[in-house]
Amino acid sequence: MGMNIAEKILAAKSGKKQVEPGELVIADIDLVLANDITAPIAIKEFKGAGATKVWDRTKVALVPDHFTPNKDIKSAEQAKMLREFAREQKITHYYDQSDVGIEHALLPEQGVVVPGDLVIGADSHTCTYGALGAFATGVGSTDAAFGMMTGKAWFKVPPSIKFIYKGKLNKWVSSKDLILYTIGDIGVDGALYKAMEFTGPVIDKLSMDARLTISNMAIEAGGKAGLMNPDETTMEYVKKRAEHKWKVYTSDKDAKYENIIEYDCSKIEPVVSCPHLPENTKPASKLSKIAVDQSVIGSCTNGRMEDLRIAAKILKGKKINSRVRCLIFPGTKEIYMQAIHEGLVDIFVGAGAIFSMPTCGPCLGGHMGILAKGEVAISTTNRNFVGRMGHTESSVYLSSPAVAAASAILGRIGTPDEIKK
Repeated sequence: MGMNIAEKILAAKSGKKQVEPGELVIADIDLVLANDITAPIAIKEFKGAGATKVWDRTKVALVPDHFTPNKDIKSAEQAKMLREFAREQKITHYYDQSDVGIEHALLPEQGVVVPGDLVIGADSHTCTYGALGAFATGVGSTDAAFGMMTGKAWFKVPPSIKFIYKGKLNKWVSSKDLILYTIGDIGVDGALYKAMEFTGPVIDKLSMDARLTISNMAIEAGGKAGLMNPDETTMEYVKKRAEHKWKVYTSDKDAKYENIIEYDCSKIEPVVSCPHLPENTKPASKLSKIAVDQSVIGSCTNGRMEDLRIAAKILKGKKINSRVRCLIFPGTKEIYMQAIHEGLVDIFVGAGAIFSMPTCGPCLGGHMGILAKGEVAISTTNRNFVGRMGHTESSVYLSSPAVAAASAILGRIGTPDEIKK
């Protein structure tokens, strides 16, 4: 019986020839990740269990990206705990000061995660690395602590759903629109504890930046992982940066899936998720009466070079609406520097935007861009729950960088086609 990519990785890492959905396995992991919110809890559990040394200092990644630079005393204390633990354990993948980036943009860029890896992260958007052909999933801090101690984690093998994207993408439709459309179709629990496998000719033509955006939001449909079969595009991306060997796992032609869902992408137009769930999707063209106070472009979902270039293309020579605050923050230092070299920052600042160092801040209402009561934001981030970006009576609409940039100029939700040349 053939296996799909999720089953192949879990079988290989647990020393089995075959695994079935629902089976419980203990598997060897390749990386455990935590950030400045989740790592302090994991460190306390690690030490509380009597552990004194991590299982492999080269396979633990600590990234203080949510509240850095520290916004208050509590966040400073949490970052201090990471810093001291990283020094004590001589953690190889610890990123601080100017080296810090948003974890899910940073680790693929640095070649820390490669195809065939099994990754657990104390952050729900760890599923991002599925775009590389890695099985990566979010866990609690206690499981992260166990992973740091032993190099192992337990998994219930998930059933898989195969998504096939066909047709031709319409103008201004990006990978963000595809994943928002998918979540709108199946709902926020449509893939609960299931592996989402994204395939088809449209996926094959996407860049790695675009693919990472899709896998990043698998969790917003409840997905355990969001996987893609590695191909030439993946290899081209990985071979320039991989810091350890990779192994390509692809799904067999006779692999079993719980469900197969096909989309004709030629019928998809730019999509926006309305408050307060990612599944509340509508065409952007139907929301032109929604005024916005803030436009956020960046995050682990859409803070990569391709995203910034799209935003710059739309903002070039234009002015952001005087009632809109436009925040742009890249995913990593490398992207930050590239944006400067390409002149994108001149375009952003010239249009009236604020350009920030990498941070998760605005996405989770942590700092830099918190919404007041009644305010509305359009954002390229991944969640729009009640109070996600600030006051519980504020609202967040999720979109692609193209729609967020156009909306910043228009002062309301809109598409690039509405902007006068």
